[in-house]
Amino acid sequence: MESSISKDLDDILVTVMATDDKAFGNRLLSLRKQHGWSQPELGEQIGTSGAIIGRYERGEITPSIEVAKKLADTFSVTLDFLVGDKEVPNILQDQSMLARWQEIDALEPAERDRILSVVDSLVRDAKTRQAYRMSA
Repeated sequence: MESSISKDLDDILVTVMATDDKAFGNRLLSLRKQHGWSQPELGEQIGTSGAIIGRYERGEITPSIEVAKKLADTFSVTLDFLVGDKEVPNILQDQSMLARWQEIDALEPAERDRILSVVDSLVRDAKTRQAYRMSA
């Protein structure tokens, strides 16, 4: 049954990615360059060759769901972002930030709301200071 599920997931991924292979390739290329990796370096990280990475980037071939998952994990983004369903990457790419937010999420609702209110205030203040500096 696992192979049937895996096959179904592969079919879904191929269908989604086939709609815009260039978008996937461009996103993969952009992520690779943001990390400063060559095609062979990325290939080594996920267990394939640089030539295959190049073919993904050019939209010539589509990775399996397993490979797409490895790519998403390598770049700390979601599969949705990688295949082009979302324009914004997972903002919690930093594992330490993710751990902090998970700790906050585990608190009692009232305490969590209090903390988030403070965070919202700090963000608003920072944005105000930033806007003031830009206008000066």
